[in-house]
Amino acid sequence: MTQDLFRQDAYLQQCEARVSAIDEHGIVLDRTVFYPLGGGQAGDTGVLTQADGSTIAIMDTRKGKDADGRPTAAIVHVPAPGQDALLARLAVGTEVGARIHWARRHRLMRFHTATHLLCHLIPVPVNGCSITPDYARMDLHMTDPLDKDELTQGLARLVAQSHPLTVGSITDEELDANPSLVKSMSVAPPRGSGAVRTIRIGDATLIDLQPCGGTHVANTAEIGRVVVTKIEKKSASTRRVVLGFAD
Repeated sequence: MTQDLFRQDAYLQQCEARVSAIDEHGIVLDRTVFYPLGGGQAGDTGVLTQADGSTIAIMDTRKGKDADGRPTAAIVHVPAPGQDALLARLAVGTEVGARIHWARRHRLMRFHTATHLLCHLIPVPVNGCSITPDYARMDLHMTDPLDKDELTQGLARLVAQSHPLTVGSITDEELDANPSLVKSMSVAPPRGSGAVRTIRIGDATLIDLQPCGGTHVANTAEIGRVVVTKIEKKSASTRRVVLGFAD
């Protein structure tokens, strides 16, 4: 099991950790600031630093899986190729410093929060989402046409209004009683632990509230100049909205 420090503090850039497992898939730590691929958001990259100062480059982060391919509570740090000598010196129990590539993560956080603002502007089910450092896209279950300029202006308004974000939780029973909180048709919120993590945008005025395990900025103002770069008709019932940064 890996303690996922990023769930409590998305701004935490580094931590001390201990290697708990190493296999052909990568390196598992007992605690980490690295977010694993999931919920449409790309996994983090960064470095692991050993006691002698040598660093192992991490090119991706994934959720662990058991022998049957089912997800586990482990988080796997995938090393970049060409580091065999460094990896050979790494052993279970080794203490390392884990540090993410912050500029890349911060772009992911900004994009992820922007997609939640889209859920406010276009209140329809989401049937696909991809959040990368370069762009974000959402596939929306709808047939009505969308206007790029109108959506860009709506996003700019919500960013400028500086709405705070709050990480919270609801019980499985509360989620069952409020199924409309789940916006995604393709990703189900994790259940079974007794509490489901939520992201709320807005204080006195509610902008968005939904289950989400991803990383986000603390205030919509931090998103900056985000624009709709493309709108596509992917099928008779799907419209794809692609976001980019103007900076």
